[in-house]
Amino acid sequence: MPDLVPIRRALLSVSDKSDLVAFASVLAELGVELVSTGGTARALADAGLEVRHIEDLTGCPEMMDGRVKTLHPKVHGGLLALRDKQAHVDAMNEHGIPPIDLVCVNLYPFEQTVGRSGVTLGEAIEHIDIGGPAMIRSAAKNADWVAVVTDPRQYDRVVEDLRENSGAASTDLRRWLAAAAFARTSAYDRAISAYLDHGTGRAFPSILTLNYALADELRYGENPNQAAAVYRDPASSGPTVVNAHQICGKHLSYNNYLDASAALELVKVLRRFDPSAAGACVIKHTNPCGVATARRLYDAVE
Repeated sequence: MPDLVPIRRALLSVSDKSDLVAFASVLAELGVELVSTGGTARALADAGLEVRHIEDLTGCPEMMDGRVKTLHPKVHGGLLALRDKQAHVDAMNEHGIPPIDLVCVNLYPFEQTVGRSGVTLGEAIEHIDIGGPAMIRSAAKNADWVAVVTDPRQYDRVVEDLRENSGAASTDLRRWLAAAAFARTSAYDRAISAYLDHGTGRAFPSILTLNYALADELRYGENPNQAAAVYRDPASSGPTVVNAHQICGKHLSYNNYLDASAALELVKVLRRFDPSAAGACVIKHTNPCGVATARRLYDAVE
């Protein structure tokens, strides 16, 4: 496995286009050929970047309302080929398969879609990404030769690495990206499985898979000498402390989270008795020290 892999061709196909143009501009500046699909290609072209459409690479048009566009040997062959294995190189040359050195893919927002009220099964299914996970997994499997970018929050580190290495991706970067890629596809599949299983009416799933995303690194754990972090379920949108926004005060510790969660659960109980009332409580070591309800939150706090 080479320590540095020159990035000469990148395939970009993203749902979340945050910072896409800035990232692609750096790639273009480093001499990388940009290959792209559908709306991503339009966004890049509208920004004045030279982009090669995926249809030009595959020789096959997008079809079936976009369901089939990257599921093609010229895409996956370019991702999976071992560049130091002569049989793979010969197959690429024989079939006109160009190597793809970097893939930038993020997935259809399935979790956000099913988190909205009133979403039908048909709408949910249309937001199940097939081509994206396939490209991610192909690229991540071949991390010896390919860098796979699955989140806009990775762009800065990728750019820094490429600039430090004259347009090449280091082993450390490629392995870090591959681990994140498999974590992402695992969480994505878990969300789909959980949604579809929920519709079967079974009380208990045959396989229970739990995936949580890092929400915060805490000030300390149960004791000041302990490190701690809190994770959240990406599919959860309900009123929880992890989903809450901290308005003021110091960075929270593990004990702070326990106290805040106990306070929130108590207020939820009060609201069940009178949904129109505002509730407030003071907690110390998960024990209520004071509880009040009122028509106005200000009065309840007072």
